[in-house]
Amino acid sequence: MQAPGGPEEDTSGGFKYGGWTVPYSDEFSGKLMAEQMKQPFALLLGKKTYEIFAGYWPNHEDVWPGINTVTKYVVSDAAMKLEWSNSILLKDDVVEEIQKLKSQDGPNLHVYGSGNLIQTFLKHDLVDELWLKIYPVTLGTGKRLFAEGTIPAAFKLLNSTVTPQGVIFANYERAGEVETGSF
Repeated sequence: MQAPGGPEEDTSGGFKYGGWTVPYSDEFSGKLMAEQMKQPFALLLGKKTYEIFAGYWPNHEDVWPGINTVTKYVVSDAAMKLEWSNSILLKDDVVEEIQKLKSQDGPNLHVYGSGNLIQTFLKHDLVDELWLKIYPVTLGTGKRLFAEGTIPAAFKLLNSTVTPQGVIFANYERAGEVETGSF
């Protein structure tokens, strides 16, 4: 999941395949993403993703209407100057803060990118849905979505679509504990 959008996005660990999703982008996948992005939401972002988004989206709201007015919760251990409108820093007990946000009335909380933050959510059973994009490529190196520490959890497929470029959009909801059996 590392650096899907461009060569310089995240070169940590010597990662050299930044921008690996770009050859698979097409009008069809753009429409699917637009549908997901127009739902009512608040954003949860890690520091690095926030910095990337804050440097781009304030000047491109025509592509993602409403992005500048939604609440953006930013998780960071370090103090940050949050200049993008409606941004709130979460830096104490992140798990407790997310649990509080989830218990409140309001829009769904969406996470885009934010690989380190997602690891925290997967480790502490804070994921209600996964909106996965599965690309027809293997990279061999880089950051993993389901890294060490992910708890065992079952999910149920809500819907799926395959783009003309072979990208699978699959949306899952949390479905209890992992069940096992034998043949």
